[in-house]
Amino acid sequence: MFRFLTRTVRFLISLLILGFIAVWALLLYVRYPDPIQVYKVGFAQPSKTAYLLPSRDVPASATPTPLLMSDKVEVLPSTVTWYGNAISFQEFLDKTSTNAFLILRDGKVTYEWYRSGVARDQRLPSYSVAKTIISILAGQLIAEGKLKESDKLVDFYPELKTGTSFDSITVQQLLDMQSGIDVPDNYPTGPSGWGSPIAQMYATTDMNYFLRGHRKMLFEPGSKGDYRSVDTQYMGMIIRKITGKDIATLAHDRIWEPIGAEYLATWSLDKKGGIEKAFCCFNAAARDFAKLGLLIKNQGKVGNIQVIPIGWMKRLSTPVEQLDNWGYSAYMWHPYPNVDMMLGLHEQIVYTDNKSGTIIVKLSDNLKDDENETVAVLKSLTY
Repeated sequence: MFRFLTRTVRFLISLLILGFIAVWALLLYVRYPDPIQVYKVGFAQPSKTAYLLPSRDVPASATPTPLLMSDKVEVLPSTVTWYGNAISFQEFLDKTSTNAFLILRDGKVTYEWYRSGVARDQRLPSYSVAKTIISILAGQLIAEGKLKESDKLVDFYPELKTGTSFDSITVQQLLDMQSGIDVPDNYPTGPSGWGSPIAQMYATTDMNYFLRGHRKMLFEPGSKGDYRSVDTQYMGMIIRKITGKDIATLAHDRIWEPIGAEYLATWSLDKKGGIEKAFCCFNAAARDFAKLGLLIKNQGKVGNIQVIPIGWMKRLSTPVEQLDNWGYSAYMWHPYPNVDMMLGLHEQIVYTDNKSGTIIVKLSDNLKDDENETVAVLKSLTY
């Protein structure tokens, strides 16, 4: 009996080892991280991913400029409206798993809050807030005459031609989510969805391999708008091709340095030393995200330096599409008139109300679809 049990245990252990090796080999074949890394990232809180993925540094500015503090700490309303009910402001922060919440009025911090355990200099993920950074870089290159919105994707990557309407996709269509590439942003929940295209793009260890394998079209380019992160990834690839530099370096030299960023940021890569996940995955401290909001509020200027070209500021602030009931243009959302909003998955928000001069930064781990309610709360604070 003892021998039988010993043999059975050995057999089961052998099966587990072989199974693990098989899974490892399969993930390697489809350009996924190893099983341990998949488990770590797949089950981690969103705010932890900034430290779990390979990344490239975006150093702090050589001349950092701390945010100005208001003389008085703002007293926020005792309650806000949440799904038709009045709840306390702290309950709102808790319900939406907020990690950092800042308010700036007239360029000064009037309110600053961090969840217990979250430090002021802690890097938090931005998810699709990163798209706006890509847009700013694109606008700079357009103003310099190095890029045109009429340029085609395959002008820069002729090896990607398919002989289909994919070959006609323009820079403008990539910027306004009009490409039609069949990689929808139907984010999965749980392990069952890890094989979806958007999950593959997020997890891949070979971005070029992923892009080559996902060139089918869902609709004709320019025929409509439909939010899809693959458009921004391609935009990032075009920027790399034009400049010959990686996106993290460009973000530092052209944005992070001139805005006087105080803290080290990072941009997650497909693999160590690889390509930036341009559609997401820029990780920074809340205070430096607030400086991006200030840059938008100040019409692209830092002092006398025009960081975002004037023409591109108009492009960013003028909706050309209705996506999810909000205006959209060149990777910037417009939920209300005179509002420019950078928005990322799980409620990473840089909200700029240009009329009142209010900037709100909210970085969260919210796994629920509360964006409409949350943005309505932010609007109620822009008095």
